[in-house]
Amino acid sequence: MNIKQQLSIAIEASIEAGKEILKVYETDDFQEEKKADNSPLTLADRNAHNKIVSFLEKTNIPILSEEGIHLSYEERKKWDYFWLVDPLDGTKEFIKRNGEFTVNIALVKKDAPVASVIYVPVTKVLYFADIEIGAYKIEDASSINDFNFDILKSNSQQLPLPKEERAYTVVGSRSHLNEKTTNYIESLKEEHGEVKMMPVGSSLKLCMVAEGKADIYPRFGPTMEWDIASGHAIIIASGASILKTDGLPVVYNKENLLSPYFIAKR
Repeated sequence: MNIKQQLSIAIEASIEAGKEILKVYETDDFQEEKKADNSPLTLADRNAHNKIVSFLEKTNIPILSEEGIHLSYEERKKWDYFWLVDPLDGTKEFIKRNGEFTVNIALVKKDAPVASVIYVPVTKVLYFADIEIGAYKIEDASSINDFNFDILKSNSQQLPLPKEERAYTVVGSRSHLNEKTTNYIESLKEEHGEVKMMPVGSSLKLCMVAEGKADIYPRFGPTMEWDIASGHAIIIASGASILKTDGLPVVYNKENLLSPYFIAKR
């Protein structure tokens, strides 16, 4: 498996999906629907999914996308590698028009992500990682015309970025903050004194920890595997950690695709 080559394809797919998302974002009609779990689905989710699949299907690697067909566990457990995709992570932020939504594409080997990309369509910021090589950030991906991994790597910032003097910083959900998370943040004050809370939407929370702009992201609420796999790879490749609350690894391609509570930290 040539991970660099696969990641180059995923990066291009994410940027093209971002363009599809912005086409809808700039209109007044998101064609919003409700899924079975009452979460929102928009035309942008569907169009981004279709664009990503058009790229990834060339790799002949199975695709598990939030907006695609979910095969049975009996089929999925046979996969050695697969793509785990959230075409538009942060649909609630998309609908609020605050810009804090992302395109997430992870390459998973068995039960662990080995490479990934997170793209932010509004700001054009691109994060990508190969866990054997490192995690990287490009501030403006709109001018990329060569998706060769080594070229991208040479024109990016390696994560984490140099740490600035600041208070201990907790990043949390802008739309899903709950009492358990609030209580956990209060407990951190006993250990660290001053604690700053940074509310952020989508997988950007994991990116903030990978960058070093935040120290910890406790998640005591429901997420799906496609919500966190891309950020997981970027976190690990940046030298940070992401573990379940019992200290065991977060794993993927489970029979139930719901993710456990976890804590990501530097």
